[in-house]
Amino acid sequence: MMLVQATWQEKQTFRMIPIADSCPYVECIFDPETKVFVIISKQTKQSLHMLPKLDDNGDPMQIKTPRPNGRTFREERHKIEVFQEFYVEDKSAVEELIKLFAVNVKKFDYKQFLGLPSKEAASE
Repeated sequence: MMLVQATWQEKQTFRMIPIADSCPYVECIFDPETKVFVIISKQTKQSLHMLPKLDDNGDPMQIKTPRPNGRTFREERHKIEVFQEFYVEDKSAVEELIKLFAVNVKKFDYKQFLGLPSKEAASE
């Protein structure tokens, strides 16, 4: 995988993107707000989700009064195939995963996003 700089919810962060088909992950991203490293695996699972109920034209079926969740359309439960996600909160575990999988770990300063001393700070 390769480390790249990215934007997540209008904040700067980093991602890891696959560079070979043999990579077991679709992508990894560090959420700068929650400080959680999200790993999206190629493994899939079935998950139940509430989706809008559609009329014959493919439009969401509207309801007269909003539901407790604020939605103004009917919903129905569907099984959907989704990628398995893993959430890593421990900074040392995140760093270990990066060192194991990132081919450009020595050139990309991911530590600045983790709140760890970066390469520039260490060299000064």
